[in-house]
Amino acid sequence: MTDSRPALARSDPTAGRVRHDGTPPGPGQSPPAGSARRPPDPVLARGYAECARLTRAHGTTYYWGALLLPRSQRRHVHAVYALCRLADDIVDAPGATIGDTAATRLSLAAFRARFALALAGEPMPGDDVLAAVAHTVAACGIEPECFERFFEAMAMDLEVTRYETFDDLCGYMEGSAAVIGEMMLPVLRPLSPAAFEPARALGLAFQLTNFLRDVGEDLDRGRVYLPQADLREFGADPARRVVDEPWRAVMRFEIERARRLYRQAEAGIPELPPASARCVATAHRLYSAILARIEARDYDVFTGRARVPTPAKAATAAVALLRNPRRAAATAMAGG
Repeated sequence: MTDSRPALARSDPTAGRVRHDGTPPGPGQSPPAGSARRPPDPVLARGYAECARLTRAHGTTYYWGALLLPRSQRRHVHAVYALCRLADDIVDAPGATIGDTAATRLSLAAFRARFALALAGEPMPGDDVLAAVAHTVAACGIEPECFERFFEAMAMDLEVTRYETFDDLCGYMEGSAAVIGEMMLPVLRPLSPAAFEPARALGLAFQLTNFLRDVGEDLDRGRVYLPQADLREFGADPARRVVDEPWRAVMRFEIERARRLYRQAEAGIPELPPASARCVATAHRLYSAILARIEARDYDVFTGRARVPTPAKAATAAVALLRNPRRAAATAMAGG
């Protein structure tokens, strides 16, 4: 198991590297791998178009938030999401982690190797999405090391199916969630390094929300992400797939933990330029609303999925265009 210290308590793992606050490399700094070669424009066009399709089909919260960005930034959000989605699909495929995982390991390793080729400026024929992602990494100055942590976490899903404590779970979420915030930050062009930790917190909040929403689906894959110590403390057993009082109690506890992470993430919104602040504020609002949907279902995450309806997503994005999200976040943090 990886380092089990709480992810938010760790020192910045990219300290000393290029622009760990998420801003692009400055004059005299080395750009990321692969930036010296640009794939032909038709390849990038196809790749970014497929990234947008994947985001719209599977990552609707990211998609609606990204709509508030200029097109030049929007495609980079789609690219980061698409890479993570494709890797996640490998480890979450039916039967991928139940029984013999050898084939899944090979598929994940092959995908990781193809991405490394794309970063080096040598994408394989047909890997238009990976060419687009590599272009985003170079254009935005995303630290390639982030992807190393991400792929290590994906590999953990083939080895670890239970986490004893929340600290242990954070060891996994360091690479599956917090690092996603680090990848997205250079795309959003923060105004100061103060946006770094809130970006990581938002990644953790999104991931924990997913875990709470997808308990039933994860059980089908042989996984339980809710900490075992918490389940024992409340006497809850997800394997029973019964919404009883112990189950409600542990879900209330974990939902409040997720909401604390969302509150920590709010501190980063005022540190972003207006369009990025609107994007993040919208994604923050939409994803955190899933928690209320779980509550409205009486914590039943076994017989259906808690969702925010598309009209509500569209309305949230529209409201964001009319508000000053940086001022709203600052007011909320001040208790106003």
